[in-house]
Amino acid sequence: MKPNGSNISLTPYDDIFSTEQSRNGAAPEQIQKIPITELFPFKDHPFSVVDDKRMMEMVESVKEFGVMIPLIARPLDGGGYEIISGHRRKHACELAGIEEVPVLIRNLDNDEATILMVDSNLQQRDEIPPTERAKAYQMKLEALKHQGQRSDLTCGHDGHKLDGRRSIDIVAENSPDSRKQIQRLIRLNNLNPELQEMVDEGRLALTPAVELSYLNPSEQRDVAVALEETQNTPSLSQAQRIRKMSESGEATKEKLTDIMMEEKKPLRDSITLSHDTLKKYFPKSYSIQKIEQIIIKLLENYLKRQREKEQSR
Repeated sequence: MKPNGSNISLTPYDDIFSTEQSRNGAAPEQIQKIPITELFPFKDHPFSVVDDKRMMEMVESVKEFGVMIPLIARPLDGGGYEIISGHRRKHACELAGIEEVPVLIRNLDNDEATILMVDSNLQQRDEIPPTERAKAYQMKLEALKHQGQRSDLTCGHDGHKLDGRRSIDIVAENSPDSRKQIQRLIRLNNLNPELQEMVDEGRLALTPAVELSYLNPSEQRDVAVALEETQNTPSLSQAQRIRKMSESGEATKEKLTDIMMEEKKPLRDSITLSHDTLKKYFPKSYSIQKIEQIIIKLLENYLKRQREKEQSR
């Protein structure tokens, strides 16, 4: 993953919610008060809306101050509006008893709406489970590919929009994740629900999960059962062996269980922290990769302070 900090290039907030019309100096779009009953969730919305501590804080905020940032929605053919950005704000208003919310109405086609929905959520949400991020990236990638195939858009000869660039590169441009990380995450969409849940809970690391995503549905079920029975999680090397067994047709339930029961050799000069030890310090939604990234950042800051102390002596 790309490290947090100044090296990450995100689309500015105002750019996400501005329109071509407003950027060109024309009259801006109007914000309207819309009854909550006329607002409907985005089709196949990949991001969960959970009644957690943050939601309760948002409820208290909208009770006191109202909705500070308007929702974005587009008109539906059968009446009402489809939310593009603001599912959590709408739910907070429902819990707070607020019946109308400010909404920026925008006319967008399916591809434009999908891209804006993904970008706005990735920018605004801090904690996104890996599988939700995977679904969102997949949706944006497919929307970009569809745009690139349209004859009314500027396309390269390879069928991709914008001077021949690949869709995956466009997805990565304004994303907090690297191109390679996005490709890994998208592979999670090939996992069955049991293994996806293990990834989100931090019981299954991303890189082994990617290897397991190449298994067929029956083999994935057997792996999930083996993980539950042994209460172990596969290392990258074990997952790679399982994938090779699958490719050769040798991934039986017995062999999978045998691999998961192997005692892992500790790395030389390494320190192992169990998930149970770490989970009390991090939110449940944090992935293993995000926890590792935070720990490394904290160690870097600690080392920097130690060096500053030595220099000041």
